[in-house]
Formats: sequence, structure tokens, C-alpha cells
Amino acid sequence: MIRPNVLVTGANGFVGGAVCAEAAARELTVGAATRAPCRFFGETENIVVEEINANTLWHAALNGRQAVVHAAARVHVMAETAGNPLDEFRRVNVQGTLNLAEQAAFAGVRRFVFISSVKVNGEATQPDRPFCADDAPAPLDAYGISKLEAEQGLREIAAQTGMEVVIIRPPLVYGPGVKANFATMMRWLRRGVPLPLGAIHNQRSLVALDNLVDLIVTCLTHPAAANQTFLVSDGQDVSTTELLRRMGQAMNRPARLIPVPAGLLTQAAALLGKGDMARRLCGSLQVDIQKTRHLLGWKPPLTLDQGLKKAAEGYSP
Repeated sequence: MIRPNVLVTGANGFVGGAVCAEAAARELTVGAATRAPCRFFGETENIVVEEINANTLWHAALNGRQAVVHAAARVHVMAETAGNPLDEFRRVNVQGTLNLAEQAAFAGVRRFVFISSVKVNGEATQPDRPFCADDAPAPLDAYGISKLEAEQGLREIAAQTGMEVVIIRPPLVYGPGVKANFATMMRWLRRGVPLPLGAIHNQRSLVALDNLVDLIVTCLTHPAAANQTFLVSDGQDVSTTELLRRMGQAMNRPARLIPVPAGLLTQAAALLGKGDMARRLCGSLQVDIQKTRHLLGWKPPLTLDQGLKKAAEGYSP
């Protein structure tokens, strides 16, 4: 098997950094693109790219590369200040992505792996009706729309140039060093905060960082991955209540859960202006990874409990 020379964007991020480490561990040649100089272990080359947009010049970074993992993106902004958020998401996630892909194709890159989002599929699923990779897209927010538009542009570039494109749509990613809502949940558990989440009967898919990275690296070389879209998860869906219990066990902190009915919780959250948070905690979002399993012969290396244990071990309050 040929070991490709890989450029990884967003290499100082949660996913990109882990991809660099795993690719280097598998003895791939890795170029790590970051916005500021960073220290990497081993022989990983650090390439500074100050900003990703339609005008970024990638020629030097792409020289000699056979593959690209594009993990850099403008992600969710909790306190949005942009007058037109969709324009800002498009500037980085669409224009920046397609500019990189066009230059990659011109430079002779054979495969472009794009880290998209399950938000391209939508925000929620109905019971026993998980999202599938080939479902019609239905993004609802600016971030999801920008990821879909990037996917569409990448497919056009692949058709025009012959460069192979692989699209991966992860749900919530957790692992050592995780931030945002998952870190908040861990902080609640560590402090022993009583939570009104003991009677939530939803189903949600998550993916451990190690599992996502394993799939990304697999897609760099697997022949069947070319020009495909994949969903990814741990393969074990859980309710919010069960997730909190398992995370508490992983942290050796029993979850203190109060059984408040989901409907009442949602109503109360709406009155407090926290309706979106309640919908995420109480709603379902499941993905079907059968295509990923069957086409690639792939299975998640870690179980959900193993992934939670690693997240707990890497937690820093």
C-alpha cells in the first residue's frame, strides 16, 4: 500500500491535531497547516496559513502531496457578531474550501478528504429513522448550509478534474480535550451538580475522537472511499440520561439526575430563552453507519464506554 504525503488543515484543532498524530504514527508524511506556528512531535512539517478564504495561496503547502484532509472550518459561534453569519460561514467553509480543492487538483493531489457535519442532514431525527449518508440534505442553520454548499462544490471539482473526494459527516465528537457543551456536561458531573435530566428517552449518536480519526485515515487510501459520503459514530446510540450516567461512571462521579419529564423541561427552557439547548438535550439525532461499515469494512475501534473513559482521563477542569 502506498503511504501518501498528506496535508492536514486545522492541524492545531481538536480533530486536525489528532489526525496529524495518528497519520504520523502510521508513518505517513504529514504537513500540518495552522494559522500560527505550532510545535508538533516527530517529523511533522508545520505550514503557517494565516487565513483560509478564496484568496489563500496553497501552492507551497501542496507541493508533493498525494492527499489532503481538510478539517479547518468556521464552526459554531456562540456569541455571533457578524451582520450576516451565512456570508461569514461561506467565506471560510465554502470559498476557502473550494479554493483549496481547486489548487489541490492542479497540484496533482489524488484524494481530498473533507470533514463536513451531520448538520448537512439536519438537526433531529424521528424515532427509529436515523439519518443515512445518501439522504436528501436538509440543513437548517448557516453552518450546515455552508457545509452542504462546500460538499456540492467539491463534487463538481471532482467531476471536472478527476481528483477523488471523500466527505465525512460526524455528529458530536468527544474525547480528551473536548470543549463546548460536552466539556460543560463533564464539569457538571465533576462538581456533583443535580441535573433535571433523569427522564430523557431520546436517542443520540456520538463519535469518539479516536473513532473519527481512524475513519479519516482509512479514507486516505481505501479504494472504495473514492467520491463517497460517509456518516460516522460509535455505533452505540444513547439517551441523554444514559450518556450522563455512563460519563459519570467514567469519571468516578455518580450522576445526580432528577427525573423531570422532557416536555416540562422543554417548556421551562423555552421560557428562559434556552429552547435550543433543551432541544439538543431532549431531542434525538441518530446516524446509520451501515454504508461506512459495509463499503469500507470499517468498525469503530473504541466502544462508547472506552471513548468516554479516554475523554474522562483527558479532562482538565
